[in-house]
Amino acid sequence: MPALYVMIPIAIIVVALAIWLFFWAVDSGQYDDLDGPAHSILFDDEDPRHKAGVEQAADKQDKNPPHA
Repeated sequence: MPALYVMIPIAIIVVALAIWLFFWAVDSGQYDDLDGPAHSILFDDEDPRHKAGVEQAADKQDKNPPHA
């Protein structure tokens, strides 16, 4: 029983830390572009068509900001 007096506050602190880290990641933009890195490994960095596609995607994101 005395172990519960220690473990419950520790569990609450860990959960609060995990929630804070999640909201920090969302606010810092970690989840803004989920598809970009996955698609970027498929193209050669030196390919001019790839750089044009990156610029086009950036322009498209600037015109349509994500909804909060």
